[in-house]
Amino acid sequence: MTSTPFSSSTSSTTLETVTLKPSYRIPLVLVLLAIPLAAVQIGLGGAIALFGLFLTLQTTTIRLTFTPTALEVYRSDKQIRQFPYQDWQNWEIFWDKLPILFYFKEVKSIHFVPIIFDYSTLKRTLEERCPRSR
Repeated sequence: MTSTPFSSSTSSTTLETVTLKPSYRIPLVLVLLAIPLAAVQIGLGGAIALFGLFLTLQTTTIRLTFTPTALEVYRSDKQIRQFPYQDWQNWEIFWDKLPILFYFKEVKSIHFVPIIFDYSTLKRTLEERCPRSR
């Protein structure tokens, strides 16, 4: 087994399962931004509105749950993916002052997730479960 940069000093038995609350901030901003854009260019405004509505649907149905050993992704009540922390190589939140994107890299793949969840809980839980050495 290869070593991971995320070897937490906290025992996995003491960590609680954390499910992130949804945040509709980004979808709402996109839908509101689409209104004046549609007045200038209907196609662009419509595309941004559709993307905002898509993110609203995702925010309503997708949940991220941090267990002591893995990040689990649920659609409604069905688990659709699991990402064990031992496979993580790196993670980042873009941009700290205006967080819009969560990135993490596993041994075999890279993932980008829009921040449609509570940012402060996401960041705190990531630092707790997968601390980075800087």
